[in-house]
Amino acid sequence: MRLVDEVKIKLCAGKGGDGIVSWLRLKFMPKGGPAGGDGGKGGDVYIEAVKDIEVLRKYAGVKFLKAKDGKPGQKRSKKGEDGEDLTIYVPVGAHVRFSGKELDFTEAGQRVKVLHGGKGGLGNVHFKSSRNTTPTKATKGKEGQCAEFIIELHTIADVGLIGKPNAGKSSLLNVLSNSKAKVGNFPFTTVEPNLAVFDSLVLADIPGLIEGASSGKGLGIKFLKHIKRTKALLHLVSSEEEDPCAAYKMIRKELGAYDKSLLEKKELVILSKVDLLSGKEVNEKIAKLEECTKTKVLPLSLNDPKLVDKLKRKIKKLFN
Repeated sequence: MRLVDEVKIKLCAGKGGDGIVSWLRLKFMPKGGPAGGDGGKGGDVYIEAVKDIEVLRKYAGVKFLKAKDGKPGQKRSKKGEDGEDLTIYVPVGAHVRFSGKELDFTEAGQRVKVLHGGKGGLGNVHFKSSRNTTPTKATKGKEGQCAEFIIELHTIADVGLIGKPNAGKSSLLNVLSNSKAKVGNFPFTTVEPNLAVFDSLVLADIPGLIEGASSGKGLGIKFLKHIKRTKALLHLVSSEEEDPCAAYKMIRKELGAYDKSLLEKKELVILSKVDLLSGKEVNEKIAKLEECTKTKVLPLSLNDPKLVDKLKRKIKKLFN
């Protein structure tokens, strides 16, 4: 599924209803006096976190949303109805910025009022006095608060699949789940993170990185940001790389240049597409890769169920 992880939208609370000028007219009270009711309060705007990583999709392309306005006052001093509140739903892990404020939504059900609806206007009943028994004054309802909101998803997945373009990340995602991520034998098949679920873990196929990604080259910084949001990494190095160690170090260099904390994440290093090589060539490349990574490297062929099962077990152990 294509992830919508950032939304920019203007939100407004509702306007308060106007107060009205009205007079009490009863059969036995011909001079009943002022009886114009107050306007209802405008609806507030809330943001609420839910366990739905796709929920921002409903706001994609939406530029403006507003809570309902309060209703005007009624006769016989009755107050108008308050406007209906507006609730914007965001995924757990969302970071919200507006009007110089920042909010993090870390738990499902977390709900925050972010904009206040306008107060209702006063009806003419409020302006009666001993000197003015027939006031013709009523006030307008106040405008609700408005603001521009930037909503970003800061935690998108448990495990991020990283590597150079064409390392086999999308193919692996499809094998580990029921995902149908686009696969092709050319760079940048993936232009947005693809998400899938494996053994209750959310996996994110991060678009391939190239040298200079930390300064905006290729698909750039946007996708390094996605990597920062994951808890662990599967680092795929294709067996087609003439120098797998250099390929691994290039990705690590870009991660560190963007944010050194990325280098501290749990990581599984995988030599992918080993079915393209002889057994001897696979062993040689794994040895070189282990020498420079200082960690155990897993060989992977998606055509070999044993190697796939071994990787699945290793992924599960990341969170034990």
